[in-house]
Amino acid sequence: MNKQPIAQAKDSDLRLSQIAMQRAAQRAQDLAKATGTAIVISRNGVIEHLAPKQQENLTPK
Repeated sequence: MNKQPIAQAKDSDLRLSQIAMQRAAQRAQDLAKATGTAIVISRNGVIEHLAPKQQENLTPK
């Protein structure tokens, strides 16, 4: 297994995939807030349903 950071990958698609995933997560959160829909996430192996007000603490890193 390659232990290099993904930001140092030779493949540009792989290098930029983390940014794309963060952008997709942000769009999903924005849409959920706009529609009053819960977001389902897995945190430490536990499935959680976050109501729109709980999503304020969700920020992609």
